[in-house]
Amino acid sequence: MTWTVLHIIAYAISGAFVALQAKYSFIGIFVLGLTTSYGGSIIRNIVLDILVSNIWERQTLLVVLVTLTTILFVKRNWIHHWNRLGYFFDSIGLASFGIQGGLLAQSLHHDLGIIILAYMFTGVGGGMIRDLLAGRTPQALREEIHAVF
Repeated sequence: MTWTVLHIIAYAISGAFVALQAKYSFIGIFVLGLTTSYGGSIIRNIVLDILVSNIWERQTLLVVLVTLTTILFVKRNWIHHWNRLGYFFDSIGLASFGIQGGLLAQSLHHDLGIIILAYMFTGVGGGMIRDLLAGRTPQALREEIHAVF
């Protein structure tokens, strides 16, 4: 549970701050936060042929919603800190989320190629969806080291 909450919160914060940078409304903050948090899991579950509904846990979703609600109260002039903190939260989410996806594929006895795909799609999927919704080139496509992390 702790591992899952760590990456989901990190990606929720990442999506919320991108929405704040883009001057999105509170709905935009929730949409980008949730898609960043759960987008990689959705892609992973489709690749691994697992029910997408398996990713929703009430406790985890509640923590994400509380985190996103808290971010609504962040002053807009604090957004410039995102440039420094963005890579930090993205890296936490990428590493922990990617590992979780790879371990899930391994537990289902997939071969190494599928494990690597599950790792990659789980790690960068949510961030890529976030960037596309924000009208940006996905970070994983701009900075090679980020996707290799």
